[in-house]
Amino acid sequence: MICSRRGFLAGLAAAPIALSVGCAATRSGDPGPRPLPIPPLAPASVGPDGIRRFRLRALRGTAEILPGKSTPTWGYNGAILGPTLRARRGETVAVTVENALPEATTVHWHGMHVPASMDGGPHQTIAPGGIWEPSWTVEQQAATLWYHPHPHGATEKHVHRGLSGFFLIDDESADALELPKTYGVDDIPLVIQDRRFTADGALDESDPSNIGLLGDTIVTNGIAGAYLDVRTTRVRLRILNGSSGRLYNLALADDREFELVATDGGLLSRPVAARTVHLSPGERVEIVVPVAAGENVMLRSLPIQDRGTLEADLARGFGFDDSFDILELRAARTLRASAAVPDSLVAIAPIAAPGGPVDRSFDLQWFQINQQRMDMNRIDFTVQVDTAEIWSVRNADNWPHNFHVHDVQFLILEINGAPPPSELSGWKDTVYTPPGTNLTLALRFTHHADPTNPYMYHCHLLLHEDRGMMGQFLVLAPGQQPAPRQMGAMTHGHG
Repeated sequence: MICSRRGFLAGLAAAPIALSVGCAATRSGDPGPRPLPIPPLAPASVGPDGIRRFRLRALRGTAEILPGKSTPTWGYNGAILGPTLRARRGETVAVTVENALPEATTVHWHGMHVPASMDGGPHQTIAPGGIWEPSWTVEQQAATLWYHPHPHGATEKHVHRGLSGFFLIDDESADALELPKTYGVDDIPLVIQDRRFTADGALDESDPSNIGLLGDTIVTNGIAGAYLDVRTTRVRLRILNGSSGRLYNLALADDREFELVATDGGLLSRPVAARTVHLSPGERVEIVVPVAAGENVMLRSLPIQDRGTLEADLARGFGFDDSFDILELRAARTLRASAAVPDSLVAIAPIAAPGGPVDRSFDLQWFQINQQRMDMNRIDFTVQVDTAEIWSVRNADNWPHNFHVHDVQFLILEINGAPPPSELSGWKDTVYTPPGTNLTLALRFTHHADPTNPYMYHCHLLLHEDRGMMGQFLVLAPGQQPAPRQMGAMTHGHG
């Protein structure tokens, strides 16, 4: 059963009016849940030079997101979503990206520490029929990252049509831990998205709310109404909020406890026992769920509790009161025993102590950061390579926002002047900022200096990003002067 409460906003007024309808019943003739598709691991070749090479092709297709319906979609190497890229810390990777779409796109490696020219942001545009060939060395710990388009002004619709995939990093520290790690068996990538459909099954891209295209149907790994056959006593879910604007408050339907083991940038120092976990667009978590033989349990999204100063009518309109079934876990009658989650995971070295002076401040409001909209030809600031900074990020709005920084993983020092809860003590590249909330972040910029190509920082509610809630910065070597390229000479044609 696909069950939701739907809340939309009419138009894009600064003070939207909420419109809510009740819980939708199962569609007439719906054959019921289907097995969860597992994104295939992308084939890779490793030559004598040791470089791990992947190929991605962005193209149009048709997918059966709803049972019995054909939906026009976009995907990488297939009709919808993309294969999982996987590499190890210390490896050099190269990706050949071909754009077979009718319009320009990009591929951004979200969460990856990568040279700015390889970042895949709005400056690395790939023209229709064009090829882009980025290469870099993986210089970060094991983590669940992802890739998605980042064309300026069109990111939401490119992602909404199906373009995204996982990029997993492995390392020796993670390998040594007794965590579930058999891909597709007890280690499951899970991208959660919401969609609306027209009567004929096409994606409905009309009437976005002020946080984007809110949907009344949950799509998990590319299908609605998914279930997972579980064959071990613990299952690790690598969960990505791949929606453009919707927030999720995830829990098991019977309120059972699970263990949070990782956030955006990798494993925590120790597992955190939890019953709910909150994800805004672009955020990832890894949780380990215990299951018993023969049982069925539903992963659900509950109403959003962390609302800050958000008014009740706006919260309804932004979907904060909605509930959804996400994924049914169906345990076999006989399960293979899984090891207990270790008490200790990986060490996290602090970047800076709380209470230090703030280097930069960012106010988030409407479609602006610090009262400015994105200008592709404006560099907002520069950072010196191999230095650390403390940033203050404040949601000065009556809308929800979040904050994503390219190239780095950061640590949260304070939330409204208090230490972060244990579930937010690890590495992050995207963080939810409820209305009225002030965050203090510690960031370190290493390895990659480039006077020409900038990195982005922005709200990852994709409509906000598209409407201008984004800025850009250069990382410079000592003595280096900015030399940013003007837009217009950045598109990659045929390679």
